[in-house]
Amino acid sequence: MRRSPLSFCTLSTILLLALCPVWPLSAQDIPDELLEDEHVREEFGVNKFTTPSIKKIFADLQKLRPLPYDELKRVMPEQPPKDRTHLAITVGLLLADGFFAVEAEQFFDLEPVGRSLLQHASNLGSGTRISSHMKSMLEKGALSDWDELKNELSRTQKDVEKEMVLIRDVDAANLVSLGGWLRAFEIGTAASLVPYDPAKASTLARPEIIEYFVLNLETLEPRIKENELVKEIQAGLLEIQKRTTLPEQEILSEAEVQELRILVEGLVDKAYGSARLIEITKTGQGKTDPGEAPTTTKPAATGGVISGEVPE
Repeated sequence: MRRSPLSFCTLSTILLLALCPVWPLSAQDIPDELLEDEHVREEFGVNKFTTPSIKKIFADLQKLRPLPYDELKRVMPEQPPKDRTHLAITVGLLLADGFFAVEAEQFFDLEPVGRSLLQHASNLGSGTRISSHMKSMLEKGALSDWDELKNELSRTQKDVEKEMVLIRDVDAANLVSLGGWLRAFEIGTAASLVPYDPAKASTLARPEIIEYFVLNLETLEPRIKENELVKEIQAGLLEIQKRTTLPEQEILSEAEVQELRILVEGLVDKAYGSARLIEITKTGQGKTDPGEAPTTTKPAATGGVISGEVPE
């Protein structure tokens, strides 16, 4: 398929951004129409899959209601990781937590999530306009204006992406998306198990989505690919991909979803540096037999896309 020719304005912008080692402007100084231009975005490796699609996340999470919010709630990270690779993944996790709190209409959790996101995104270099978004979100949350709050989160996500266009950090942008998807997939596995619902479980078996992230990890700089967290996530993704590659018409069983939940929760634990606030113990009819170790349930969700299209 032929690509449309670059406009003079688009070409000028690409040349300026490419030739300037340090671009002195922020995203708010660049016209939105240029930041949205597909050629500018392609030039810097940013596409609709680079950062989590908020609209897609909300659409998927709505299909998985009711969401076990209390079971999946996590303590916010106390300090941003010093390692930039880890930091980018954590920003994605926090974005997904913001989506999760809004979908569950948990107003009191918006402020800590927002403050943590602002701190982490600022350290990453994408916090230029997030502060005003946080203020607006808290105001809308106080009024229980959840629909407009979702719109505000969408604008926040878009601004993070715009900053990524400017700093030309494709690796960080892809890691943000990966972190968001991991948290969302964690939520998805948990929601499919309370109780087990084959219809919900069917949304989890999308190996082509996982393949997209696996391939993205292969394109990272060698130094980043050797990062211990990245290596662990990559191994986990390959295992998830294998487990979700099913024959046509086959659906993940309850036991298989449980295994996926445990697997992805371990990855999120490692990235977040904290476990869930509530550990649920179940044996038989909910009673723990004397001398028997309790079994803990471990949920999982996505921060990007549970289902959806993948790039060709």
